[in-house]
Amino acid sequence: MKKIMLSIMAIGLTAQVFAQVPKTEQLSEVIVYATNYKYLNDVNTMEVASVPIELLERKAASYDVKDSDFYQDDYDLYNVTFFIPEGKILAAYDKDGKLLRTAEKFKNINLPTSVKTAILDRFPEWKTTKDVYLVNYKDGLGANKTYKVKLENGDKTLRVKLNEKGEFL
Repeated sequence: MKKIMLSIMAIGLTAQVFAQVPKTEQLSEVIVYATNYKYLNDVNTMEVASVPIELLERKAASYDVKDSDFYQDDYDLYNVTFFIPEGKILAAYDKDGKLLRTAEKFKNINLPTSVKTAILDRFPEWKTTKDVYLVNYKDGLGANKTYKVKLENGDKTLRVKLNEKGEFL
């Protein structure tokens, strides 16, 4: 029985050795365009953000208007909306596919450390119950990020606005 098992194992291992012969193939040339890299640089918070938000922003940056069903050379501006359960992005593209501006709104996200510490310093006994993250991006001007936070302390409710640096507006 021992010899039979060893011989079956030897045959199984030698069959895999012959299956690993590499083939060389000539691949076609791929051209990568970084048309909307400025948008990704401006909206990047450099912190652990919500993964769905980051993926949606990357989707908006990599979206190609020319490949869409509604693309026509006659129009100069295309408005495209991207949705996820946490929020949405309304993006405006020109006829070449360049991202001109966005309006973004996300609910109940992971707040940046600067915003959390600013809230804790000014309102130490208050708890964050809801938050809304708003981003307005314009090509050439950059991104304007605002956080609207609802705080509660017992039966008291307070709403505050902060920018990305943790400064109260």
